Amino acid sequence: MNSVEGMGELQHLQTLEGHTDRVWGLAWNPTNTNLLASCSGDKTVRIWEQSFSGSFNCKAVLEETHTRTIRSCAWSPSGKMLATASFDATTAIWEDIGGDFECISTLEGHENEVKCVSWNPSGSLIATCGRDKSVWIWEVEPGNEFECVSVLQGHTQDVKMVQWHPSLDILFSCSYDNSIKIWAEDGDDDWHCVQTLNEARNGHTSTVWALSFNASGDKMVTCSDDLTIKVWETDSLHAQSGDGFAPWKHLCTISGYHDRTIFSVHWSRDGVIASGAADDAVRLFVENDDVQLDGPMYKLLSKKEKAHGMDVNSIQWSPTEKPLLASASDDGTIKIWKCASTS
Repeated sequence: MNSVEGMGELQHLQTLEGHTDRVWGLAWNPTNTNLLASCSGDKTVRIWEQSFSGSFNCKAVLEETHTRTIRSCAWSPSGKMLATASFDATTAIWEDIGGDFECISTLEGHENEVKCVSWNPSGSLIATCGRDKSVWIWEVEPGNEFECVSVLQGHTQDVKMVQWHPSLDILFSCSYDNSIKIWAEDGDDDWHCVQTLNEARNGHTSTVWALSFNASGDKMVTCSDDLTIKVWETDSLHAQSGDGFAPWKHLCTISGYHDRTIFSVHWSRDGVIASGAADDAVRLFVENDDVQLDGPMYKLLSKKEKAHGMDVNSIQWSPTEKPLLASASDDGTIKIWKCASTS
């Protein structure tokens, strides 16, 4: 945790304007870390590029494909493709062809709004989820073909987010039914739920909006409409599924820092948890090194009360050595931040 020593207040670097409706989602490109994608209620995706001077400019606008709000965007691990999930019940796949983005496929099947899309670590699988309470798993095939290999029914309400584990082909989903479900394959493309983290397991008492993993993948953070952030851990990452699955356990609850719904949470590579909420605020938390017996395991590192003029919908750390933080809001803007050094 030494890398976060000396980190202090969030410093605002730039406001990115161009979307004409609320901004729902953000995704940093994993290989070309100068690129940031944003998606909006204006039915477009914007690709922002950081110049040598450090400022971001809009490089491309992806439009005329989705007919309703684009709720989520996610880069493939190679950074060459971008998936976008929309309220029009489709997920579009875009390919970066020499700097121009072309829609190469549209995934159809959800009954209504698609809420989130996520790629597995190798880029061979895509997961989507939606208001129809289902989670779909798609296989990426040669020739830009995408085939649905499983439809997972288990949540009893709208599924807000899907997220693959950073190193294993295990899928996590969180829902309006207050639970997080963990899905694994037992061979032959047969996916099933291996664990449900709900109120009975020290889970959330209201809608779970988002989840994120630490760098090593042995801890997970979740956020909720119940105004709490929860940290979970697993003892072993070697057991993937079936009898050998290592269950996730509640480690601690971080509460009292947001007074309205927490919509987004993201764990940076160097161990800082960022949260964004309907109170227009952004908070940063780190592990508490000098924890006393029964004391808090995580402490507040920094806070920005009025980070935006309206709800903060998404918060994402860049995958760089000195991470930047991007936040997206109902106010139609994206803001870029860095942690100012106190040392």
